Amino acid sequence: YDVTRRETFTNLSDVWAKEVELYSTNEDCVKILVGNKIDRESERAVSKEEGIELAKELGCTFIECSAKTGQNVQQCFEDLALKIMEVRSLLEKGSTGGKGDILKRKVPHNLERGRESGGRPPPDCCA
Repeated sequence: YDVTRRETFTNLSDVWAKEVELYSTNEDCVKILVGNKIDRESERAVSKEEGIELAKELGCTFIECSAKTGQNVQQCFEDLALKIMEVRSLLEKGSTGGKGDILKRKVPHNLERGRESGGRPPPDCCA
């Protein structure tokens, strides 16, 4: 959410959280709540404390960052990766969707054909 726009924060619990629960294909789904644009502190409309509280309610990890300055951006991804590593079922099963296990998907058929013909993809691939 954008810390300078309250409606983006409000939409988290009204819309986003419900959609994650509805469409998630893994009950052990790892979620992280990220407040962005902390470089615009004078325009802040959502306090850090409000973010922390909502994250607790939603069962999420919480962090604030600034995509503009890069502050905590790397940390967002590191925190998420560490949380995923803590959930054994995600490491064993991966995430499943309508088309099967995402972590175990096969190489597309046209790429496989390219490998058979000398390791390069076919000319109609990957343009």
